[in-house]
Parts: sequence; C-alpha cells; structure tokens
Amino acid sequence: MLWIGPSPVTATLRDIARQVNRSVTTVSRALHDYEDVSPETRALVKRTALQLGYAPNVVAQRLQKQRADTVGLILPTQGPRLSDPHFGEVLAGVADAISQAGFDLVISVARTPAAELDAYRHEFSGRRVDSVLVVRTQCHDPRIELLLRRQAPFVAYGRVLDEWDFPYVDVDHAQGMRELVRHLSELGHQRVAFITGAPELTFVHYQLEGFRNGMAECGLTVDERFILAADMTQRGGYQAGQIALGQSRPPTAIVASNDLMALGAISAAQDHGLDVGRDLAVAGFDDIPLADTAHPTLTTVRQPAYQLGQRLGQLLVATAAGETPARPQYLLEPALIIRQSTSLDLWL
Repeated sequence: MLWIGPSPVTATLRDIARQVNRSVTTVSRALHDYEDVSPETRALVKRTALQLGYAPNVVAQRLQKQRADTVGLILPTQGPRLSDPHFGEVLAGVADAISQAGFDLVISVARTPAAELDAYRHEFSGRRVDSVLVVRTQCHDPRIELLLRRQAPFVAYGRVLDEWDFPYVDVDHAQGMRELVRHLSELGHQRVAFITGAPELTFVHYQLEGFRNGMAECGLTVDERFILAADMTQRGGYQAGQIALGQSRPPTAIVASNDLMALGAISAAQDHGLDVGRDLAVAGFDDIPLADTAHPTLTTVRQPAYQLGQRLGQLLVATAAGETPARPQYLLEPALIIRQSTSLDLWL
C-alpha cells in the first residue's frame, strides 16, 4: 500500500503552550480564532506554531467531523501500472488536486478480480476513505455496479456502456482514432493493422469503434487478421507487430491503443529491416514523453494526461465532501500529433 500525503511532524499544542507561556486550552482556541483570545495572543500563537512546524492532529480532526479526508485508488488486475508514463502523469494531476484540498491518496493493489471487489467493500467499511477512483473501466464494470448499488461516492477515469449515471472524466477515443485513420488514408495507406488492448476495456471498445468507422468513412476494408489484441506494454506491441508483419501480405500501417505498444511495433518493424516512416507507418495513442524522443518520433493522439488527473482530483474532492459536482461528467477531445513515424516529409 502506498500513502501520498503530508510529512509527519512532531510539534504539539503542548510545545506551543510551553513556548508562549500560555495554557494548552488558550493555544487551541487561538489557533481556531476564538474571539475570547486577544488578537495579540492569537498572532503570537500562530507565529510560534509556524516556527515550530506544528500541524493539527489530523486524526483527531477527522474523527470529530466523521470524515477521513482520504480518497482511495485500487489498481486493477489489468493495470494500469504505476510505471506507465501516461497513467503516471494522470496520477500526478490527481495527487496535486486532492493535496491542495487537504486530502490524502491511498493506493493499493488487487491481485484477482474477486479480491478487487472485496477491496472496494473493505475501503468503505469503517470510513477508511471518503471516495474512490476507479480506473481502466470495463464495458460492463462490476466495480461501478457495486459502488452504485451501495451508493458509495466514487469517480471513474472512463465510461461504461451501461446507462448508469456517475461522475467520470474520459477522452473521446473514437474521435481520436477516426482522425488517425483519416491521416493514414490521406497518405495512401489501405492495409492498416490495429494492435488493441483487452476488448472488455471501454476505451478499447471506443477505439475499435472509431477505427472501424474511420476505415469505412475512408472507403477502406478492415482485414480482421490485422486486429490483434495484446498486453498494453512495449513487449505486447512488439509481439503483435511481429505477427502482423509476418503475414504473407503485411499491413503498410499499424496503429496501437497506446504509445508503449506502438513503440514495441516500431522495434518489430526495425527487426524486419523496415524503415518506419518510409516503408511502414506506425502510430500510437496518449502522447507520452517518449513519443517525442523516439527514433523515429511517434505520430500519436494526444490525451491531456495531467489536466485529466486534475479534473478527476477535483471531482474526487467534491464527492468525498458529500457534494454534488456542478458538472459531474467530462468528455475531452484528443488531438492528432503528426510526427516522423507516419510522415516521410518530416524526415526531410
């Protein structure tokens, strides 16, 4: 379990009282701005508290207001991993947003789907957390069904296909994939492979929908042999790329569900002696920092990861405080970023 929150301090009310030669009661009331304490004493107490590095007894305060001031994240069995650059940036946005509001983030890992559901039940028992973040949403997600049934506060990074009403932040993956296919079609590509993640994931569903619709809009035929599901890592992209390029009539372009998979596909192409950007086009989804420094640089669909995380964090704080967000659902537009891996002109 990983805890993200303020560093511990050792100064207490008694330390401040001894320093200013006042009673502990007077110090406590001064810190809470009670009017029966003179302005001079309040100023002295607050100045001394700052000098000593005093922080309030968070546990006691939370017990008093019956709130943990903590949100939970249970990493699902299908990732994403903390080492995933895109997810890491999203998580940084979440952590910054909730920290600014005085909340902590507790991260735990579930080893099996059953253990994952048990973990959600456990998080809300005894008020351990005030809200949870659900990531890597599934088309028909049992975690969200459980949380809705229990009326537990939560926010999801992603949608589901069921008509359930809950707060979420997501990106229009279908639109992003359509733009990517259109770009490849304009370059003259007709045989396009798609390396996808697990089909039960909602964003993969929408990406595949966008891919098929984009191909149809461009008058192109989808070759089902070129739809390859893989682990969403560089290794998964590499293995799927080897399969695609090993066909008797291989694709001229490969798109992937994320940038890590696309970078793996580039490695597979280079092993086949292909010059990516000239002999074969490869594109990803996310726009992680590696995309702009890879060789060749990677064409991708940009998701505003940090901003996504901040928006998720703001919704988490609102739901944790028992508030109804004014706007509980966000569907953000991605942006196509064209680089060397699909465009010969950018090499010249």
